[in-house]
Amino acid sequence: MNDSAPSTVAVLGPGGVGGLLAALLARAGHRVLCVAGEPTAATLLRTGISVQSAQFGDFTAAVEAVTELTEPVDLCLITCKQTALEAALRRVPPAAADNGLIVPLLNGVEHPDLLCQRYRPELVAPAVIRVESTRVAPGVIEHGSPFTDIDLAGDAVPSQRLDATAALLNAAGVRTKVQPDQTATLWRKMSFLAPMALLTTRHGLSIGELRSARRQELLELVEETTAIGRAFAPEINTDAVMRAYDDFPPETKSSMQRDAEAARPLELDAIGGALLRAADRQAVQAPITRRLVTELTALARSTAL
Repeated sequence: MNDSAPSTVAVLGPGGVGGLLAALLARAGHRVLCVAGEPTAATLLRTGISVQSAQFGDFTAAVEAVTELTEPVDLCLITCKQTALEAALRRVPPAAADNGLIVPLLNGVEHPDLLCQRYRPELVAPAVIRVESTRVAPGVIEHGSPFTDIDLAGDAVPSQRLDATAALLNAAGVRTKVQPDQTATLWRKMSFLAPMALLTTRHGLSIGELRSARRQELLELVEETTAIGRAFAPEINTDAVMRAYDDFPPETKSSMQRDAEAARPLELDAIGGALLRAADRQAVQAPITRRLVTELTALARSTAL
């Protein structure tokens, strides 16, 4: 990848996160192929992607759209929901991604194993993104957070390739840093994501309402999740996570909460389930997480009925 020349970028799942990144990369002059279902692909071809953002301004970017990737790309961003991952990956056959860097921006910590089984491990660069961005309609993105930050890793990926990808994303306006340890990178995000996702969804509260009305429960859950996460990233600590919550705009909602409000499948297993599996392996007690996962599972089942 030559960071000084336009690249060809595929975006699998152009929703809130993927649509924002696709639009920013297209605006920066790259050729962007959005990989999606037929109705969404048809809409994107016709209208492009419109972004409403205080950080980046309001703009519309033209993109290409396909239902399956059939040509090589320099970079493939995987931004679908974990609940749709296995089905979505059928749209990106290994032959089409034979030399392109695969960058999953997914919630959870267990997906790199699946991706390394399907694609060559030296092409898989797990990353995390900090952003609040919502697809309100196909091709229409509302970006609510005043930041869009990516931590990019990839233990088997050549460092030059990670650096070039970070440079490409930075040039498009997405603050991107290369991190040395992909497992620690994913767990730093998990320690922050899981408490917010589980509690905002369970109680139907924004982060501002949660940190005031249910601060003790939030604190106890953060203590629980950081105790699990420190086995993978020793620097994780409760105070840092709570400070991050306090800095969030009070109206912020988690993506799991938005999925629940829209009656969409929840990434409960990828977040809460993975957290409990890690706790069990380490013999760490996680009663609050276990209760919340049980309650949210029951709520999801009752909503689906």
